[in-house]
Amino acid sequence: MASIQTASVNTLAYLQRKNKITYVSLVVLLSIFLLLDYIPGYSTWVTPPVALFLGLIFALSSGQAHPKFNKKVSKYLLQYSVVGLGFGMNLQASLASGKEGMEFTVISVVGTMLIGWFIGRKFLKVDRDTSYLISSGTAICGGSAIAAVGPVLRAKDTEMSVALGTIFILNAIALFIFPVIGHALDMSQQEFGTWAAIAIHDTSSVVGAGAAYGEEALQIATTIKLTRALWIIPLALITSFVFKSKGQKISIPWFIFFFILAMVFNTYVLNSSETGIMIGEGINSLARKTLTITLFFIGASLSRDVLKAVGIKPLIQGVLLWVTISVSTLAYIYWF
Repeated sequence: MASIQTASVNTLAYLQRKNKITYVSLVVLLSIFLLLDYIPGYSTWVTPPVALFLGLIFALSSGQAHPKFNKKVSKYLLQYSVVGLGFGMNLQASLASGKEGMEFTVISVVGTMLIGWFIGRKFLKVDRDTSYLISSGTAICGGSAIAAVGPVLRAKDTEMSVALGTIFILNAIALFIFPVIGHALDMSQQEFGTWAAIAIHDTSSVVGAGAAYGEEALQIATTIKLTRALWIIPLALITSFVFKSKGQKISIPWFIFFFILAMVFNTYVLNSSETGIMIGEGINSLARKTLTITLFFIGASLSRDVLKAVGIKPLIQGVLLWVTISVSTLAYIYWF
């Protein structure tokens, strides 16, 4: 009996080592292919959807190799990547192209919260906190909004996990299907950028989908999405007031302000000389590559355990709310 248990432990340890080696190998290969552009025919195939897909396949087949490392790196690398993207954007052009989407942001945020409350609480009878977290993540910026509102709401770890899992699953799907739908509907760069920024949850998937669609779509989607993300602050304050959560710390997404500073610096300093333009383009190019690697880390977080924890009702709420905001945004773009 003891020998059987020892063999089982050794087998498990071997599989864990194997998974970790595979995980590290994938990260290294992705990094090499992305950062070494001079390798003909190799760097072009490593797109944001491909990186996310590789992460998903690894997590679903092997589990999470380094969950804590994966979570921490994906969080900070995404923030650094978004700031780096600011060095490739012109402030006036970005604000002008994203103006229409910014105006719709107010309507969509409030509308999504109300519709989410109705679907989750009245229709599906999802528990209050989980339903509120899913609505918050859909309304603003996915996991970042949930992470900010959760402590204010005093949500349990299980409720946070279910909400994050629901949003994450839909994010992964959106990165794959949104560019396909956009091309099928023959959407312009501006139309797709606006649609992606409002209808896709997390900043990572918004930027990834925008990058897959085109340069202008990327700039518009990023600008609108980060403007939308600023709503984390008033939402957390309103949540604190409504649910009487006094004294809870509000997590402010400071990287958004650094993104704006990067755009300002690029517009008024770097663009004034050829050397400056080259520097800005170099930083922007590096940021795109690190974003792609970030999507691998994010994909590697979606294990079978996460899928099991979500449950059917929260997932249905997330899907119904997501479809509602996606279709209504499309209607707004085409009819107004």
